[in-house]
Amino acid sequence: MELEVGWVRFSVINHRTKAEQIREQGKAGRDDLFSRDPLGEEAQRAQYSILRGQEGFEDLKSDLKSRRQQEPAIVTADGVLINGNRRSAAMRSLFVEDDVRSARYIKCLVLPADATAAELVDLETELQVAKDFKQDYSWINEALLIEELYERENKDFKRVAERVHRKVEEVRDYYEKIQQVHQLVALSGGAREYVDFIPNETAFAELAKHVKNKSESEAKAVKDVYFLGTLVGVEYRNLRHLRRADAAELVVNELRSHAALAPLLDALPEASSPASASSDDYLLDSFLEEEPPASEPLESMLRLAATKRPEEFVQVADGESIEMTDLMKSLRDVIKSAAQEAAEASQDRREITAPLERAEKAAVELKRLLDALPKARRYDEWNESEFSASVDKLEGLLRMVKELS
Repeated sequence: MELEVGWVRFSVINHRTKAEQIREQGKAGRDDLFSRDPLGEEAQRAQYSILRGQEGFEDLKSDLKSRRQQEPAIVTADGVLINGNRRSAAMRSLFVEDDVRSARYIKCLVLPADATAAELVDLETELQVAKDFKQDYSWINEALLIEELYERENKDFKRVAERVHRKVEEVRDYYEKIQQVHQLVALSGGAREYVDFIPNETAFAELAKHVKNKSESEAKAVKDVYFLGTLVGVEYRNLRHLRRADAAELVVNELRSHAALAPLLDALPEASSPASASSDDYLLDSFLEEEPPASEPLESMLRLAATKRPEEFVQVADGESIEMTDLMKSLRDVIKSAAQEAAEASQDRREITAPLERAEKAAVELKRLLDALPKARRYDEWNESEFSASVDKLEGLLRMVKELS
């Protein structure tokens, strides 16, 4: 059917825009912005704004203007778009804002009236995700969809993988990455949004894999460092050097050696402070008279960085304050310094252990030689003199090793 582009309704359960919807709900202070009346003017206007703000929207408009609509959209019997939301938004923009009369109607395939909500999610998964994981589906939104399917499919990764045409390992990785993002967003108390972390997929992937089988103390140390590093803009290539049990200790040592950050670190409230406490509780001047907290100081710095927006100021004492932008730059430098120290320490460690490791490998190879030698000597083509020359070479190398001992 051909339907008026202004009549069809955008799908607010479109998982391609899930993270952006969470952001808009936070801006509006309305958790029910999209759920109270999904087809109402307020929710539809917000969804239209999200679609128009996506990367490539103007290019899509130009393509539709020159080539017209090539593939039909898919709508429910009530006119809600399941597939073709971006195309419909682009055509609406062409018709309403640019007065392109050819964009007034959109070609649609109409679903049966008895289609259930679960079936619509399955259809969206097949059309938008499983087919080819289109570029405009961010990894955050893919992960949020996979998480929802995981709950629906009785926590069975295999069944989810079948739905999205992915390997089980890939689906599990998406799920584990988004769990880390959930924690950081929750820690921020609304200061950070899911969309903020779209550029950080590799960091969350490496973090999720590393902490999986680590002790609780090491997992926490690495997680705090990764979270703080991600917040202040440290590249994952640097953060990966801090995937070690003493990661937090290395960063804290660098913080204490920093002239501006050391007093700030001591003045921070304890990390165990309730997440629901008001922002006034984090003003540093209120804590300058107290003893340094017994809890891990890095966690306190992480909470500060997570809950403050870049444009905010942190009051220290005597009317002095630090702009968060400057603080985050200093933290970025500190973490990069700690990462460099860790990288150098790892290199030193490799140099220390390399001889022993190579000796162990040589011993293993010699044991294999002994096992293979009787079998080789059964063949007429066996060259005993060539083998003796190799043994002499080994003996010479062993003498050199002993002389160095």
